Amino acid sequence: MREYLLSFLKEFSYEEEDVRTLTAAFDRLYANEAAWKRFSEAVAMHRDHDVTDHNRLIPIVDEAAVLCGVHEFTADLLLYILMSERLRARYRNLGIGEDIFYDTMCDLRYKLEECKAVKDVVGTFVPFWFTGFFDMERFAFGRLQFEQASFDLFYRDGDKHLEPDSTVINVHIPRDGTPLDKTRCDEAYRRAAAFFRPKIQGPLAFVCYSWLLYPELKSILPASSNIVRFASQYELLKWGADAEGNDLWRLFDTDERNPDRLPQDTTARRCVAAHLKAGGRLGWGYGVFFAEE
Repeated sequence: MREYLLSFLKEFSYEEEDVRTLTAAFDRLYANEAAWKRFSEAVAMHRDHDVTDHNRLIPIVDEAAVLCGVHEFTADLLLYILMSERLRARYRNLGIGEDIFYDTMCDLRYKLEECKAVKDVVGTFVPFWFTGFFDMERFAFGRLQFEQASFDLFYRDGDKHLEPDSTVINVHIPRDGTPLDKTRCDEAYRRAAAFFRPKIQGPLAFVCYSWLLYPELKSILPASSNIVRFASQYELLKWGADAEGNDLWRLFDTDERNPDRLPQDTTARRCVAAHLKAGGRLGWGYGVFFAEE
């Protein structure tokens, strides 16, 4: 396992400090007999017994982490890195390209960066999020991530019709540390359309539920903002305000909700912080757009 861990961290370009932290945590788990028994049991349940309910594995790993003094967030990330070995084999058996596997597994590193920024821990505080990837329901194509989903509204526009339970492609926007560039997004949509087209009857519709689609952002951010450009591609179908500020961490990389103490080192952060100081709120939006066939 340790050899695979090191090869994965190198392949996906983890920072040296993070490599040291993750390997040290692995060694600490391995050195504690009781902790290693629990941790290796969780890995084996996925690898050898095809356990796909990953929520069953997290408590086992967290118990192992407590036994040897490793942070649970770190142990959770180690579990999914090691589980990726079997996932890679499944991709190959199904003829899914290595490029798709690589793009998809990059999310483990993205979530590590979020965890460091928000929680100051090398690991992940959202292990449940990875289930879609490891169940082979969610895939990444470059800048964006996609999965099949059921539409939950009635939609009519000319020859485009969607009803509740129509199959659509749900879009996720990972925090990968790069701009939400339109060219890269268009390429991701193109690749996703080609991948999902054989599996979907009817129109090929992309949907997105995100704070990025909150309509007030168009007046908060400059027109040149990549966020505004991204959202403008979608026809907004429903939206709402987030009175509690639950999604602020996604932009500010902190659990802080006081606008006076939020970081303001980017244009988007400065604009949103000013909006919040003036009594405004963020929110969410749900939209759709159709791929050109």
